[in-house]
Amino acid sequence: MTVRTILRVVVHFCRFGLAALFLFTAGAKLWILAEFVGKVGELLSSMKMNYERWQWPVTIAVIIIEVVVAALLIVPRTVRLGAAAAALLLIGFSVFALYYTYGLHGEALECGCFGNIIGSQLGVKTALRNLGLLVPALIVFFGWRRGSSPTVREGANT
Repeated sequence: MTVRTILRVVVHFCRFGLAALFLFTAGAKLWILAEFVGKVGELLSSMKMNYERWQWPVTIAVIIIEVVVAALLIVPRTVRLGAAAAALLLIGFSVFALYYTYGLHGEALECGCFGNIIGSQLGVKTALRNLGLLVPALIVFFGWRRGSSPTVREGANT
């Protein structure tokens, strides 16, 4: 196997893995929608926001954004945009988890990121998991080349 072939396989694995992850999390949130809306309401309330007004719009926005990011990763023309959006979303979720834990001194709260399938409390572990998922997003962003397949940059050893 050449380096180019290995890179292509790794980039595709990361690309479709991230897309599947975002579709899975969106679907899991839809599966427990009423419960997830309640969790979003708790988070908004802890931030002194009018949770009754914003819990549904925020919930729907998070789910739609996850589906859009997955779609961007699937469509070949928008893969790099999808990888950048995935990275920004993961960083945003991580920053919020840390802000909730340390800035707001929030009580332990199940985030509902994966529905009820994978239990995850908002905090450092959630932030580290999301930051760890930046690795595949960066692999896709830097490994994907315009056209139908990723290639090694010119001048790189193969």
